[in-house]
Amino acid sequence: MLELGAYPLERIAERVGTPFWLYDGDAMRRTVDSFARLVGAAGGAGGAGGAGGAGGAGGAAGGAGGAGAAGRSGGAGGLAGRYAMKANAARPVLDLVRRAGLWLDATSGNEVLRARRAGFPGGVDPPVIMLTSDVYRDNALDVVLRERVLPNVGSPGMIEELRRTGYLGPIGVRVNPGFGHGAVESCDTGGPSSKHGIWPDALELVRAAAHEAKLSIVTLHAHIGTGPELPEFSTNLRRLMEFFAALLPAFPQVHTVNLGGGIPHPYRLDDSAYDLSDFRPLLDEAVARLGRAAGRPIRVEIEPGRFLVAGSAVLVTRVHEVKATRRNEKGEGHTFIMVDAGFCDLLRPAMYGSYHHMDIVGRGSARAAEPCVVAGPLCESGDVFTRSEQEFLEPRMLPRPEPRDLLVLQDAGAYGTVMSSNYLSMGRAPEVWWEGGSARLVSRREHLEDIVARECDEAI
Repeated sequence: MLELGAYPLERIAERVGTPFWLYDGDAMRRTVDSFARLVGAAGGAGGAGGAGGAGGAGGAAGGAGGAGAAGRSGGAGGLAGRYAMKANAARPVLDLVRRAGLWLDATSGNEVLRARRAGFPGGVDPPVIMLTSDVYRDNALDVVLRERVLPNVGSPGMIEELRRTGYLGPIGVRVNPGFGHGAVESCDTGGPSSKHGIWPDALELVRAAAHEAKLSIVTLHAHIGTGPELPEFSTNLRRLMEFFAALLPAFPQVHTVNLGGGIPHPYRLDDSAYDLSDFRPLLDEAVARLGRAAGRPIRVEIEPGRFLVAGSAVLVTRVHEVKATRRNEKGEGHTFIMVDAGFCDLLRPAMYGSYHHMDIVGRGSARAAEPCVVAGPLCESGDVFTRSEQEFLEPRMLPRPEPRDLLVLQDAGAYGTVMSSNYLSMGRAPEVWWEGGSARLVSRREHLEDIVARECDEAI
């Protein structure tokens, strides 16, 4: 959680308007570097070169750029760290991650191309970029062929799609281990209700299909999420070790096991932070245990997203009005703080009931706290930032602000701007990068011309 007194928020708001995102690059670097040290990353992920060749059926050709993380080639064992770039794909974030020597997990063809633009090399030796998908859409298959990144398949039919395109390289397989838990019920990443990965009883068919298609399975992957309680993360990781230890003898070409991400982040003031010093022994245990089960060195990968970026950014919005409803036969009345940010900017509270700590900056900040509902400008009843996980209104104890005060939503660096939209033709909010005591605009506000630029009238 950022200390807001360190930033000239009002001055920045006057320059770029509200709402806007503010990233503290210094804070983010500290978090990224601590994770890089944990997994033994060294050096950068290479320059823009090393695409692994253009076009063709792609295989083991690797990029010329440095890998940056431990375990540079198949069978090397050790640890490697990936950043799940779906959490935040802003260019300064990718630059910071690359310089720290971490690899990437991408989820679409365009994410791969954004990674390549940011200087991450293609190729599969080492597999600096892994493309993890449940469905190939848009340019994903073309990007796999052209950039020769490692495809990590999440559905059995994707192997046939790769075969039809002529891909002949190694692949990863994402497995649904049958357990796992997101931070809330609606974002489970493992178990019968999760769409992610391949159920264990289908793995034999997947292995046969890969053999028929001349695709070697070199990576096994699963993601089990954080869970609502801090100890659940470590408990589930050990369950995942047992799960993969039982699978490895049936996959003789596998040299990498990816344990997914899910390192917890403390969104509430009374939440405990996850101690990375507790994590390294778990990873060392995984390297040793999985290597024994396989009878060969196994590289263990971990791929946090939220943990690396969530706490280093805020969404800054302007208070326009404070109004109230009164109690009647339908229920209690509420005090509504009306701000100019909505779920088109930060979707998580409307989608998951996610909690973000809030601060008032301005004349009203010194007042005693009272229960308030914070709501946005959208023509939707769900455009409320103060909701419970059950999606009920959950008033927050806040000082009653004055119009023109700023309201700041903390811990907004993950799944914030990447999930934003231009619903109601509102432009996406600008992004400001703070580093070394100065600010720079790294993504401008979206204008109407941007929104309508793809409109056309063409015969097809």
